[in-house]
Amino acid sequence: MRSSLFAFLSGLLFALGLELGGMTDPAKVLAFLDVAGDWDFRLALVMGGAIAVHAPLRRLILRRERPLFAATFPSFPRQRVEAGLVGGAALFGVGWGLAGYCPGPALTSLTSGAVGAWVFVPAMLVGMAVARRLSAWRRVKPVDPPEAVRA
Repeated sequence: MRSSLFAFLSGLLFALGLELGGMTDPAKVLAFLDVAGDWDFRLALVMGGAIAVHAPLRRLILRRERPLFAATFPSFPRQRVEAGLVGGAALFGVGWGLAGYCPGPALTSLTSGAVGAWVFVPAMLVGMAVARRLSAWRRVKPVDPPEAVRA
């Protein structure tokens, strides 16, 4: 119960930060991404501020034996960059550039009743389900039968 409460409060704080930073306004995001046109740099200040807060705190947090509200820190595997990761990142960027939303701001924007968010979020969920199925399918690819069986 306690961890759920802090997860909710963390999500609420994150949503407030997205709203205050302007990340829930697709027009601002698209203006930020338009570096070859009428570029609006203000979201770069938001990202810079987030990095300036996070970078020193991360070192302090990781000095702890364990997180305050969980048994262990999450582990992130250090793997090489794979084609699927690059393709997914490219697809994410194209979607972000077309709609002006990424997942966090889109979910936050649902509470405002923004029509774009109500179109984007179901499409995002369908895309996530398709990606999960494709990923599972790739992992259990059928093995070619031996030549003796094929003949």
